[in-house]
Amino acid sequence: MKKLRWGVLSTAKIGLEKVIPAMQKGHYCAIAGIASRSPERAQQAADRLGIGKAYGSYEALLADPDIDAIYNPLPNHLHVPLTVQALQAGKHVLCEKPIALNTAEAQTLVDAAAGYPQLKVMEAFMYRFHPQWQ
Repeated sequence: MKKLRWGVLSTAKIGLEKVIPAMQKGHYCAIAGIASRSPERAQQAADRLGIGKAYGSYEALLADPDIDAIYNPLPNHLHVPLTVQALQAGKHVLCEKPIALNTAEAQTLVDAAAGYPQLKVMEAFMYRFHPQWQ
């Protein structure tokens, strides 16, 4: 099985300290890129974590054909817009919670995802896979 090539939208603390290191331990994950609104911060994060590509915009990461999926830990109000953009770019999405701020946003996301049945969108809600809840 080939590795899923992840792009990370943001240099947020949760990604840098928790999610990226965990993904880097996975047998089927490769962190292929990280994006920030600041090219310098993206490059610093890439250097720190051994990530091959740094992007100075989220759109540049989404446009990269070498990225299969994105992790979206952006501020809550950006979850739906950037997740929809990722779908439109042909990427799977793992989005931090809350995936949407209200039912209208959630419906927007459901409608967008319906147009891309080959892609997966998932909220990063750990209890779904926690042994306590299995």
